[in-house]
Amino acid sequence: MSVFDGKLTIEVAAASGIEAVVKRELVALGYAPGGAEFGRIRFEGNFVDVLRANVFLRAAGRVRIVLSTFAAQTFDSLFDGVYAYNWHEVVPPKGRVVVNAKSRSSNLFALSAIQSVAKKAISKRLMDVYRLSSLEESGERYDIEVSLVNNVATLTLDTSGEGLHKRGYRTYLGDAPIRETLASAMLQLSVWNPSRPFIDPFCGSGTIPIEAAMIGKNIACGMGRSFSCEKFSFAPKVRQQVQQEAEQLVIRDAKLRVSGFDIDPNAVKLALKHARAAGVEDCVHLQVCDMRKVSSRFKYGVIVTNPPYGERLMDSDSLKQLYGDFGKMVAKLDEWSVYAITSFPAFEKYFGRRADKVRKLYNSEIECNFYAFLGAKPPKRSDDEDRPQS
Repeated sequence: MSVFDGKLTIEVAAASGIEAVVKRELVALGYAPGGAEFGRIRFEGNFVDVLRANVFLRAAGRVRIVLSTFAAQTFDSLFDGVYAYNWHEVVPPKGRVVVNAKSRSSNLFALSAIQSVAKKAISKRLMDVYRLSSLEESGERYDIEVSLVNNVATLTLDTSGEGLHKRGYRTYLGDAPIRETLASAMLQLSVWNPSRPFIDPFCGSGTIPIEAAMIGKNIACGMGRSFSCEKFSFAPKVRQQVQQEAEQLVIRDAKLRVSGFDIDPNAVKLALKHARAAGVEDCVHLQVCDMRKVSSRFKYGVIVTNPPYGERLMDSDSLKQLYGDFGKMVAKLDEWSVYAITSFPAFEKYFGRRADKVRKLYNSEIECNFYAFLGAKPPKRSDDEDRPQS
């Protein structure tokens, strides 16, 4: 029997500011997550649930299995605690173990030393159990994290491989791309739903409108990629089961009004390629257009966007002018709500309106504000225009 055959404590990583989004996603999947602690959210499940979390979660960064927790105030106690775990239930004789470390408010804080001690302990336990004088480590990779918080060590096993923001559809990158996980979180933090019109007037290579279309069609964001846990030697083969579930949930005839515009023709070409790769080219409109000329005949729509910011793309004076023109364009839209992420500190001033809500988010390592400018709620209607698709 391996560790993967029984009940597991599963840990999901969430970036700062979007923990509540990830927790809501877990609840929607049928789980009972605990509170977020240092960007980690835990729930109980089995190996099927590990793969479901990888396939279905839109805003999470990574999924790990919690293996062991123990006190570790010295390197000797760290070694003993790591060695005590039944590593032969996780790693086969030829498995390649890679150890990473984190430390917060603990006696042990030299990360390279923590990694070295933990790797030696794992190797010794495996050699002792398998009766080997050395480890070949020519097989599949097993990424172990040793996290020390207040002198308590937690050992976790990564199951995702590449970060979950890598959906598989975005093979080309434009200037200043936004991560898919953040784009999805921004959409989920907004008032947008698939019954309402959507526009991204600075769509770049298309990430935000594509994520909106995937939500609208209920396409699981991990359907098109693989995960490291699928290659674990001792893990049950459950991908087909989870993939079939995801396939059955796709709304293939969804009627969406999702649009993305950008002034750069090359960016729009990339966006079209990405939309085709994501399977949403039939329900997202992408077009070369100056933001200043964007308009819509619909009411009560939603804009979620990642406009240019930072000296790498535009100087300060150009940004001020751009944001002012953005505010004027939005003023022409009837009762639309607007959400914009930017690190520019005076965005509200030049946009011409004080935000109704501001949330701190991180675009990669850049600290940003996510501004919400709320329009009126759409009236309840009996026709199909504002009815959620199903």
